[in-house]
Amino acid sequence: MSYTNRLIAIAALCFLALAGCNTGEQANTPPASSTAPTAEQSTTAQPSTSPSATSGKTDTKTEASANQPGFQALTNVVAKTKTAVNAGDFTKAKDEFDQFEDSWSKVEDDVKAKSAKTYDAIEEGMDQTTAAIKASDKTKALAALQTLDQNIATAAKS
Repeated sequence: MSYTNRLIAIAALCFLALAGCNTGEQANTPPASSTAPTAEQSTTAQPSTSPSATSGKTDTKTEASANQPGFQALTNVVAKTKTAVNAGDFTKAKDEFDQFEDSWSKVEDDVKAKSAKTYDAIEEGMDQTTAAIKASDKTKALAALQTLDQNIATAAKS
């Protein structure tokens, strides 16, 4: 009897283990009725035509739109810094421009990968702007900010 009881216990444990393993699989599998398209879905569904879906290449328009908030943040920092410089408040201009590096760090790798020339121009513009603000030179600061703004626009388009 003890042999039969052990055999039944082992069989029950194996059954429960297998049933438990199968439960997770069923939870992740959609019901058959939800995978069949309805008449409306089959007539309105269109295949994806994006290059990334068909050829494995990256869709540059998607990347650019993904980076737009980063470029917008850079443009906003430059605009706020220009306002402070125009007002002659170089302390505020420095505080505003200090935020540039945080925003720049979010997009600089993409810019560098797409155009080393634009990347270098933005880095140089940052240095020129910082130096002009530190020297409280309104003319040079505004010129550097204008050039920086143009280079950001170029980077955002590429």
